[in-house]
Amino acid sequence: MTVHSALATDWKATLKPALQKEMHVKSPMQVPEVTKVVVNVGIGSYLQKLGTKDYSFVVENLRAITGQQPVVRTARKSVSNFKLRQGMPVGVYVTLRGERAYAFLEKMVHVVFPRVRDFRGIGRKSFDKAGNYSVAFTDHTVFPEGVLPEDARRTFGLQVTVCTTAKTPAEGEMLLEKLGFPFKKKPTV
Repeated sequence: MTVHSALATDWKATLKPALQKEMHVKSPMQVPEVTKVVVNVGIGSYLQKLGTKDYSFVVENLRAITGQQPVVRTARKSVSNFKLRQGMPVGVYVTLRGERAYAFLEKMVHVVFPRVRDFRGIGRKSFDKAGNYSVAFTDHTVFPEGVLPEDARRTFGLQVTVCTTAKTPAEGEMLLEKLGFPFKKKPTV
């Protein structure tokens, strides 16, 4: 199945050259780009809260949200303080690259952020030193494909990490602003 994203075509045609001029770099290869998008759900505390070992609800929802089969991550060693045994499932994640990553970002910017309750923009402090950005959603039902459970305890949160080729947080911020991310306004002095 091929995914066509308007954001990916806009990026190649207009946004990348505009960012190149804005950053004052000579080569288009120096312009930062999105390399992948990782969607992660931690299921350790989710399973403890429900008192069950069935996490198929999380896998099905993550598959519907991302359009790709999730990978289940298991614990590598036992930790008795966390009631964790080696081989127990602790997380579910999906890595999106290329057109799928741009399609997911487009959906996140234009559909998901407006559905978040009391949304006033995303913070600018969630960049790491390499210019990658992480944002968390406390409820998976802000995604239109997320199935609303009959039991309110079965809602789960997820984390989205946008990995870029940016060298600094400032470059990453410029890239994501160009892609349409709704950052909070900078305070005026």
